[in-house]
Amino acid sequence: METYIRISNLNDFTFCPRSIYFHGLYSHYSNKNYHGIRQTKGKMAHESIDQYKYSTSKRYQTSIDIYSEKYRIGGKIDVYDSQEKQIIERKRKISKLYDGYYYQIYAQYFCMIEMGFEVHKLCFHSLVDNKRFAIELPSENETEQFEKLLRQMRSFNLAQQFKPNINKCNQCIYRQLCDYG
Repeated sequence: METYIRISNLNDFTFCPRSIYFHGLYSHYSNKNYHGIRQTKGKMAHESIDQYKYSTSKRYQTSIDIYSEKYRIGGKIDVYDSQEKQIIERKRKISKLYDGYYYQIYAQYFCMIEMGFEVHKLCFHSLVDNKRFAIELPSENETEQFEKLLRQMRSFNLAQQFKPNINKCNQCIYRQLCDYG
């Protein structure tokens, strides 16, 4: 069976390719053992989506399982607004739109289109300050960058040469396990 890439791993991989490996080591343990305050607050912010309590309006579909056979990626979307034909990716607090955020929502877009949904709009929603950030649908260049990321993820080797980013390493919840932390 061919493996697929989890959409949530796209953001993690752009933060640090090694983090996915360490996340896998902890996957059988309670999040309380390794999540920091930011991860715990982020998980709490997703509870209304995960428990289908976002809205009673029929126009909002939440926590939809999605998959793309073309890209061999899968996961869930936060919110699909069927009236606006919009994917809404919620984050607890957005201070900057990182590349990994874009790759996540592009993956959701590609999955939804392949599954037959109409998608005309994409946006991020910052929960803490209730701000929305509309973004364009992926261009040809952005699609190529997305595909390049998937190739990098599929060919990543933990033993290969690694150049750490100290700013990221200092924020990483796995720094105690990593030989660069």
